[in-house]
Amino acid sequence: MKKGSTLSTTIEPQHRAGPREWLGLAVLALPTLLLSIDMSVLHLAVPHISESLLPSAPQMLWIIDIYGFMIAGFLVTMGTLGDRIGRRRLLLIGAAAFGVASVVAAYADTPAMLIASRAALGVAGATLMPSTLALISNMFQDARQRGVAIAVWVTMFSVGIALGPVVGGALLEYFWWGSVFLLNVPIMAVLLVAGPRLLPEYRDADAGRLDLASVALSLAAILPIIYGLKELAKEDAGPLPLLAVVAGLVVGVFFVRRQRALASPLIDLRLFRNRPLATALVAMLFSMLIAGGTYLFVTQYLQLVVGLSPLRAGLWLLPAALALIVTSMLSPVLAGKIAPARVVAAGLAVSAVGHLMLALLDSQGGLTQLVVGFLLVYAGGGPLIALGTDIVVGSAPPEQAGSASAVSETSTELGMALGVAILGSVGAIVYRSQFTAPEGSAAGDTLAAAVAAAQQLPGDAGAALLAAARDAFTGGLNLVGAISTVITVLLAVAVLTMVRDRPAGDAEAGADDAVPAQAAS
Repeated sequence: MKKGSTLSTTIEPQHRAGPREWLGLAVLALPTLLLSIDMSVLHLAVPHISESLLPSAPQMLWIIDIYGFMIAGFLVTMGTLGDRIGRRRLLLIGAAAFGVASVVAAYADTPAMLIASRAALGVAGATLMPSTLALISNMFQDARQRGVAIAVWVTMFSVGIALGPVVGGALLEYFWWGSVFLLNVPIMAVLLVAGPRLLPEYRDADAGRLDLASVALSLAAILPIIYGLKELAKEDAGPLPLLAVVAGLVVGVFFVRRQRALASPLIDLRLFRNRPLATALVAMLFSMLIAGGTYLFVTQYLQLVVGLSPLRAGLWLLPAALALIVTSMLSPVLAGKIAPARVVAAGLAVSAVGHLMLALLDSQGGLTQLVVGFLLVYAGGGPLIALGTDIVVGSAPPEQAGSASAVSETSTELGMALGVAILGSVGAIVYRSQFTAPEGSAAGDTLAAAVAAAQQLPGDAGAALLAAARDAFTGGLNLVGAISTVITVLLAVAVLTMVRDRPAGDAEAGADDAVPAQAAS
């Protein structure tokens, strides 16, 4: 985004929002709620999609996370595009595209078709998040009202995570897996009807030119790296995946060089010179990485190891989601009295305990330990979700707050997608190394395939196959939990040492050490 640009708006600097703006906030909360529901709903549908479409293990991983990769790849681009054509216009275009892609995904009859429609959903989803946050910042110019509005926006993300397992479980209990995508259609319809009436239009009168070469370079860097990481997990992976990773890294170097040379770059790399901002971004990236990978394994453990129905699995996930809501709402209040860095680090320490419990889980009688451990993981992540964006945006110079916000959203979306790719691949490697499937059987690919294969065998043979597969899968979950424990502890230490220890709302914050006043102060 171009530095020093001004918004073409008729609202005075300290205009207080009225009923129309608050109704508009309710409309803007819909995409946030929907996107967070989508994150959890699809994980519950994994066993059903595996049974219906019979995707390979790499295809299943692509189905899950191509959505996140496309969002991460296009977020900054869509933020810049919204400045040029209008943020409300881009939001409504994205909502319409999201609805159409959801219908296509719901009725996909091949893994390739589902992957393609999920990619389209990701591109459309990339228009929603930056547009909603930018419109909130424009509609609520009074600092206290804006703080409340952003707090509501963040809370809706947590509410969506809480509702996702229950809503998704109920849909999967009574309908086919495609119904989890059709859930998007009525929500997008409400946004399309109410948006033009309640949301004002904003555009940057001095927006810089959208650099299409940078857009292409960003995608050419991200997607090959993720492809390579996924394919390296395959048993017969050749040299191509490694070459893809190297190629992506090389393109990434060219992308960085181009951003440094442009007057209006997609990402202003000077932001990363700010130590608190860079630390918060890294913490958000890796926290979402381990959250994405952990959620993938926990949902499958509940259904394929414990043997719960989708609805019951969703209900067992609900305590963790509710804990996330509570800690997300309490964190800004605590950060008004205690330094935000300490609040975030304490939360990460709690998450580390939860990950350690998952690392010690076994495949028999582990339901209580799994639920408690996952609750601690989510409860400890609340402070980072609630305060991370504020730390990033507040640590940046005022004229770069828009760029910092886009980078913040990119780090969280990319982290979630990378978590499924990297930790999902780690789990797949452990599963194959610890489980020997019958010759000619697909049971060695995924636990879902092993469950299906066991159902075709006579009693004792099927039970033995299933027990061995469940033990191997749990071994993968254990390793993911151990890796996540180490990463979370390191992040807590980094936040404490790299982000200045200052209570939120402290009067003066230097350019290099600034910590923001929190939304709820």
